[in-house]
Amino acid sequence: MIEVLVVDDDVMVARVNAAYVDKVPGFHVAGEAHSAAEALRRLEELPGLDLVLMDHYLPDETGLDVVREMRRRGHRTDVIMVTAARDVSTVQEAMRQGALQYLVKPFAFAGLRTKLEAYAQLRRTLDGGGEAEQAEVDRIFGALSAPSEPDLPKGHSPTTAELVRQALMHAEGPLSAQEIAERTGVSRQTAQRYLKLLERTGRATLTLKYGDAGRPEHRYVWAKRP
Repeated sequence: MIEVLVVDDDVMVARVNAAYVDKVPGFHVAGEAHSAAEALRRLEELPGLDLVLMDHYLPDETGLDVVREMRRRGHRTDVIMVTAARDVSTVQEAMRQGALQYLVKPFAFAGLRTKLEAYAQLRRTLDGGGEAEQAEVDRIFGALSAPSEPDLPKGHSPTTAELVRQALMHAEGPLSAQEIAERTGVSRQTAQRYLKLLERTGRATLTLKYGDAGRPEHRYVWAKRP
């Protein structure tokens, strides 16, 4: 499991982000912190941490101040900035301090999930060790450049989109809109709309099931990424 520390000055936001993290397979929230001092203390208390989700606006210091102090103390824990700070100077400084990713608030679960999945892919890429040819170096540096989750069209709900995505992703085989509707509790028409959206964005693949008569049934399967 990838052990994560969630740092955010807002207790409720930290709790939501922690719940998001725990929904991603392979990740586990080891703790939360709501100030710079608490974050540094938790880093000492939880030596097995792999990743910190770091807010920038903390009540005593900034998130980047925490990252600088982490490095000064010899902590090599990876950092993903998760913050409302969007000025270029802060983003640039985060890069200079070694932050692997930068996620701007507000965001939906899908946005954070994409960052975490990319981070997990990076970990898998690095696990082999040894020497790297140029192609391998390019793959390592490209592991965190996974495309962001596309914005939902007007009239689409992130919650419903996530329900449909989860149902399809965990299915053992192709599903029809009716089967998705039964598993998620939405109407067949709603399920069909979201399945078509997943297909258009490359997240799902359409297959056709032909019966004895009539039109073929549209069935969808989660598109595995390379």
